[in-house]
Amino acid sequence: MNTDAHWMILALEEARKGLGRTAPNPPVGAVVVKDGLLLGSGWHRAAGRPHAEREALSDAVEKHGWDAVGGATIYVTLEPCSTHGRTPPCTQGLIDARIARVVYACVDRNPDHAGRADAILTNQGIQVASGVCRDDAEKLLRPFFKVRDTGLPWVIWKTAMSLDGRLTRPPGEGRWLTGEAARADVQKLRATVDAIFTSGATVRRDNPALTIRTPELLEGRPQPWRVVFSDHPDSLPKDSALFTDEWRARTLIRPRHDFKTSLRALAKEQGILTAMTEAGGICSAALFEAGLIDEVVVYCAPLLCGGPTPALAGDGLKESLRLVETEFTRLGNDIRFSGVVAKR
Repeated sequence: MNTDAHWMILALEEARKGLGRTAPNPPVGAVVVKDGLLLGSGWHRAAGRPHAEREALSDAVEKHGWDAVGGATIYVTLEPCSTHGRTPPCTQGLIDARIARVVYACVDRNPDHAGRADAILTNQGIQVASGVCRDDAEKLLRPFFKVRDTGLPWVIWKTAMSLDGRLTRPPGEGRWLTGEAARADVQKLRATVDAIFTSGATVRRDNPALTIRTPELLEGRPQPWRVVFSDHPDSLPKDSALFTDEWRARTLIRPRHDFKTSLRALAKEQGILTAMTEAGGICSAALFEAGLIDEVVVYCAPLLCGGPTPALAGDGLKESLRLVETEFTRLGNDIRFSGVVAKR
């Protein structure tokens, strides 16, 4: 592994800390390095807060002073911004800090920024390199890029099922299919998204809370938006947790008959980049059929339940969908499978 890739991997680790926290901004990380030593690191913590470059510079200055930062290299996972928005441009911050070299992973697709950083920085005598760990950075930024390109959020279909594809156990056996390790992993997944989607039928049947329940995962961020898709909102139980708990202001009801319009509005109005579904088989199949699911995360329990509730129900799918970038992880006795839906 070359030196630039080593430091960029650390910057990517910083960026991952921002998943589920930065919308509508992208999760970005940065590290400051000089003479082979890590001086500082940082990540963008929320919209309106300093960008990753300024966080990393601030950390380096706090630990080593301004003189140490001069002549250093900064590694950042996305091209530094060059315009003044809610925060000042990072290109100017790098110039002011007397950074000698800037290495970034991928170009910003925002036309206000795209490609501008190179000229601004090189005109100030700063060396610029790009494309280091680009594929890994672009995977992390896929939701941000998708919203920018299509107006639609990145949607994860999350489900837990038995080996025979059922969502529920036989009557009297209890609620849970998976064990504690898998359920703890679901909390981590919830903490990486901006919203959780469900259906009116699921609200009526299960009374879900759809919250992050692990305190350390919730620190520094709000609960995800909880979105109920229903064309009959008056039929939803007014005493359900979604409408009565302390986070009821984070619950939205949106029309189900036109998912695409509803999702586009959520991206525009609530700034949602990434969402996950926790719904029954009929709603899930409809989202798949509408071409709105980008990623799949399935928790599979070593059970055969034979129940009436399949993971994908209703009319099902008109054609099989192939998954790529697949991964398998064992969580206790359960298996976590994930993959990205291949483009049709």
